[in-house]
Amino acid sequence: MNRLPRVTGKEVVAALKRAGFLVVRVQGSHYHLRKPGAKNLVTVPVHPGEILKPKLLKSILEQAGITVEEFRDLLS
Repeated sequence: MNRLPRVTGKEVVAALKRAGFLVVRVQGSHYHLRKPGAKNLVTVPVHPGEILKPKLLKSILEQAGITVEEFRDLLS
C-alpha cells in the first residue's frame, strides 16, 4: 500500500475539483463537495496551514471513491 501524501485541506479541495467534484456549500471551515450525478457528499476540513492526519485523509478518499494513486496524480 502506498503512503498517503501529507497535504492541507485546501490542497485536497483543489485536487477533488480537478477530479470533477464541485463545492456544494461551505459551513464554517468545512467544504462539502459532490460529483455531478452522485448522491453522497465529501466533507473536507480546511484549517489554514494544518496538515490533515493520514486517517482523516484516507476517510476523505474513501468517501470520494478515489485511490491513493489517483489522488497523487490529481495533486500534481
